[in-house]
Amino acid sequence: MERKESIIQGKTFAFGVRTVNLYKWLVDNQVPYKIAEQLLRSGTSIGANVEEATGGYSRKDFSAKIGIAYKEARETRYWLRLLQATDYLNERMATSMLNDCEELIKILSSILLTTQENAGMVREEDPDYLTLNS
Repeated sequence: MERKESIIQGKTFAFGVRTVNLYKWLVDNQVPYKIAEQLLRSGTSIGANVEEATGGYSRKDFSAKIGIAYKEARETRYWLRLLQATDYLNERMATSMLNDCEELIKILSSILLTTQENAGMVREEDPDYLTLNS
């Protein structure tokens, strides 16, 4: 039986599509291949890890995969900022992608924090709590 796609699955898939299209544009515009490839890898990995989390066998497995998706989203933000700062992306393109990436970071951090709190895996005094909650 096929489950309905969640909001985060839809958003990460759409972001993956945008990342692939941006990658193609970057390659066509002679952006250094290594940078474009790093963006492609991290930007598409977000959705792949959300899909794996959805099919997780346990709450711990789900939390681990959501955590990886969160880290990949943060890495993607880095590459987008780097491309903007080095003038490979114009302001409009960078802002659009960065806004979507920031939204994913916020959603994923909220999912991760809620999952960990419900499992008793994180407490407010833990250093990671402050990182995820900000």
